[in-house]
Amino acid sequence: MTEQINHSLIIPVEHAGFRLDRSLAMLLPEYSRARVQNWISQQQVTVDGEFLAAKYHLKGGEQILISAVSEPLNNQSQPEDIALDIVFEDEHLLVLNKPVGLVVHPGAGNHSGTLLNALLHHAEHQASLPRAGIVHRLDKDTSGLMVVAKSLLAHTSLVDLLQEHRIDRRYHAIVRGQLIAGGSIDEPIGRHPTDRIKMAVNLKGKPARTHYKVIEKFQRHTWLEARLETGRTHQIRVHFAHKKMPLVGDSVYAPRIQRVANVVPELNEAICAFPRQALHSHHLAFEHPATGESLAWQAAMPQDMHELLATLRTYSPL
Repeated sequence: MTEQINHSLIIPVEHAGFRLDRSLAMLLPEYSRARVQNWISQQQVTVDGEFLAAKYHLKGGEQILISAVSEPLNNQSQPEDIALDIVFEDEHLLVLNKPVGLVVHPGAGNHSGTLLNALLHHAEHQASLPRAGIVHRLDKDTSGLMVVAKSLLAHTSLVDLLQEHRIDRRYHAIVRGQLIAGGSIDEPIGRHPTDRIKMAVNLKGKPARTHYKVIEKFQRHTWLEARLETGRTHQIRVHFAHKKMPLVGDSVYAPRIQRVANVVPELNEAICAFPRQALHSHHLAFEHPATGESLAWQAAMPQDMHELLATLRTYSPL
């Protein structure tokens, strides 16, 4: 399902010297600058009848014609009756507590049974939004809070808030190793140079910043809160693996080093048997895209992480 988007406008003289993409994003605030840039790159925008680059500097008075379509959903994506743990919902937003094991978006090996399929069943109009309103993601085996747009206004606003680092996203994580105090990790992340399915700290990658504080320390593990300033793929997992403090249960970034020397067998058994990365999105906060109201939600850790902490307190206290 697609939506035709048509606009005709004149660039005001006050925008003389502005980049084309910047001017259009200001004149059409219901669309994100990223979407405007995509239209320009796809030659869906003309300036006085010409296709120009997003970086073109305007003179003022140009006639702009836009003829575009909203991003279509994958034709294979069908509505599916999948239960959602909804924390908040209104006409613009849906905040949910994603369970472990739920894939967010269809991909190789996961063409159905995803959050996108569930959203299409939950509200039919989600099909008219890019990616059914999904603006960010959690890994399959990461649990916790996510926000989904239910209107074009909300989608545009949430994309902008994410790009401007104005959504407060905090995670509970249990890592191997003992952190003394909180701090920040400021290391760029890109594709792994030899394993293309993995990410890695890479000097040619995109800027990535994770802030963290210690909640509880054990002999050889730490329970911490991580706050994302940026949102790169696998960011928390990659950053702490780079510090030689990988997340417990992370089969991608710490597949061989879960077992700990000189601890009781019960603890090693629990650590090695933990079936996923110990990561949970527990806090989400931002301004409502329509009302400007400050909103915040919390989601308690799932039982498996509580049980892991209980085991650490029993067999590995400081």
